[in-house]
Amino acid sequence: MKNIKLIGILFALTFGILSAQAAKINAVKVGSKINVTIDGKYFTSYIFSSDEKYPFFYPVNGPLSGGSVTSMRNGEYPHHSSLFFGCDRVNEGNYWQEGLERGRIISVNAEILKEGGDTVVISDECIWSRPGAVSPVKDQRKITITAPSPNMRQLDFEITMEMLMDIHIQKTNHSLFSARMAADLSVKNGGTMINAEGVKGEKETFGKPSPWIDFYGKRGDFIEGLAIMQHPANPWYPSPWFTRDYGFISPTPMYWPQNGVETFMKKGETLQLRYRVLVHGGDVEAAKIGELFEIYKKQQ
Repeated sequence: MKNIKLIGILFALTFGILSAQAAKINAVKVGSKINVTIDGKYFTSYIFSSDEKYPFFYPVNGPLSGGSVTSMRNGEYPHHSSLFFGCDRVNEGNYWQEGLERGRIISVNAEILKEGGDTVVISDECIWSRPGAVSPVKDQRKITITAPSPNMRQLDFEITMEMLMDIHIQKTNHSLFSARMAADLSVKNGGTMINAEGVKGEKETFGKPSPWIDFYGKRGDFIEGLAIMQHPANPWYPSPWFTRDYGFISPTPMYWPQNGVETFMKKGETLQLRYRVLVHGGDVEAAKIGELFEIYKKQQ
């Protein structure tokens, strides 16, 4: 019997069946935040307070340093709020930059669908609103948070935009899913921004379609960063990227509209978008970002 057990253990080790115990992920709703912890350590908050431009995640703490890999209210561009989703120039409204009177994305039903095991699931319904105008868009979002390994945190975003009227979005670099990196990880401060084709920096990645971009830098004795992946099911895949060496990445189809001027969508039309965010230790190769994208793109 002992020999049989020993053989079983050796077989499991050989073929990778045995693994570390899955991380325990918890979430609690406190006022206008949903706070998420991984194995008892604070990871992130989904913030949806009434005085914000739009809901967003901040901080987004790295698995090694425990410090945020994203920046909030950066002095250079204070309208960048960490990890967020929005859009400028939608039917003359601005759902991206400062000024609540210009337009806001209002959370109306943020809730925790699942927590306490190896997964947290957050959902929210949001109305795009501005004074004196009919709301042009409603979006439904679901965010699934997991920790695939001790050096990796994963956020999967599923966002469905419903057009409540005919929509025109004028050409804008301020559109859709975005991340503002912490200053110490920026290219300006020695960090690395690299896309799926292996090219680096703003000059080479700006305006280039690519399935993903990874942004990382050195923190003390280790490396930490964040990658954004676009799912192949997304319209305009792979979207071109708006990138900045100071620490900004966004797959932004609205800056390169098909007619060169604007993007049109009809009332009742829906736009389904999926993104995966990997918050990781190590550089792009150590974190196996390319390999992980190959897995992601096959997921339905």
